[in-house]
Amino acid sequence: MTEPRQTATMMDTSRPLAVDLFAGAGGLSLGLEQAGFDVAAAVEYDPIHAAVHEYNFPYSAMFCRDVTSVTGDEIREGSDIGSREIEVVAGGPPCQGFSMIGKRALDDPRNALLAEFTRLVAELRPRYFVLENVAGLTVGNHRQLLDEVIGMMDAAGYDTLLPYKVLQAADFGTPQSRRRLILMGARQGLAAPRYPTPLYLPRRIDGVLPEVTLFPNLPIGPSVADALGDVPDADQFEELLAADQVRAEFATPSDYAAPLRAMVPEHDDYSRPRVFRPDLLTSSARTVHTPASIQRFAATAPGTTEAVSRFLRLHPDGISNTLRAGTASDRGAFTAPRPIHPTLPRVLTVREAARLHGYPDWFRFHVTKWNGFRQIGNSVPAKLGRAVGLSVLCAAGITPRKGDLCRSGDPTLLSLTATEAQRHFGISDRVIPQRYRKAV
Repeated sequence: MTEPRQTATMMDTSRPLAVDLFAGAGGLSLGLEQAGFDVAAAVEYDPIHAAVHEYNFPYSAMFCRDVTSVTGDEIREGSDIGSREIEVVAGGPPCQGFSMIGKRALDDPRNALLAEFTRLVAELRPRYFVLENVAGLTVGNHRQLLDEVIGMMDAAGYDTLLPYKVLQAADFGTPQSRRRLILMGARQGLAAPRYPTPLYLPRRIDGVLPEVTLFPNLPIGPSVADALGDVPDADQFEELLAADQVRAEFATPSDYAAPLRAMVPEHDDYSRPRVFRPDLLTSSARTVHTPASIQRFAATAPGTTEAVSRFLRLHPDGISNTLRAGTASDRGAFTAPRPIHPTLPRVLTVREAARLHGYPDWFRFHVTKWNGFRQIGNSVPAKLGRAVGLSVLCAAGITPRKGDLCRSGDPTLLSLTATEAQRHFGISDRVIPQRYRKAV
């Protein structure tokens, strides 16, 4: 059994507390922090992802553990939470299977993590819970899973807000099409939260603008160009062939990008300010393409799919398609398709993908492209998580406030190998299978 990791940066005890289960690198943690929470504790099974979370949220107690082995009492005792009230427990349990007719869906071992989420909510007794998952969980036999989760929450003393919602991240200012199921609930007797309503009219992937006359009070959402226009071209730096960061000069940012560079504040972002170098281009290791690939990418019209790779070339006036994570090492370690840059004949860098997800530039990912893209593709866009978190605080009657300054963690956390990350968290046995590369 490993002890939780927490660095010298302390939790802000004046802010409401959140616990993030299945935290990954911290997309939902970031959204909740931006809403006004301090993420007092997080649980993540993969040591590489847990190390990246520790870097970005050094005030949070990281439990690098299988969630089935963690109890609510351990989370309270191993963090600064103690006996304090937890405002929300949130998380997105992986869900890979569904049951046959006549069998409880949660009896399927592939779905057991949903039951573990409900168990920890019952043990931690937060005022609210937020469950996020793939939109496909609402379709066909998968809906039985939701019915069982809602029943378990009811038995644990929580009222689930029904009907549940599938929210589109682009509706909340993310320049990416990404639909996520959100299930929210409150401890019985408390005011129920509301599912957030759209704040923007999203653009189409092919760059066609929405019909403004249908919703005249909503602004049009940001575009791919808004997200990427100021980011330097990684291919101009030889250093990025062997590293993921370099000093660079950025162009003038858009209204969307300026807050991500900490140049202007956002009115609804209550996150803790970070110290970072604005002249440093990070998470930008280059991908080397063949001359034939470069030629095909250059000939592909924006908003269309390149015929050989099947990669979408992003349209500068549109939004991105859903950024995928690829598969973990125990499922083949396949790399997900990476979109082609809208104006350059190459695929996106990790930083450019992060911009399309709403991550600020201070947020760092693992130095390898494979892990970095997995960490983005598996995460909740920050603006969507922020909208959900603000809804919880509104129901609780809490006025959010800006958090205290937070210094990032040890940068060596971003380059740990799987073995080094396991050693960092005191894990003796390999928990994530080795990634094997096929010979080419």
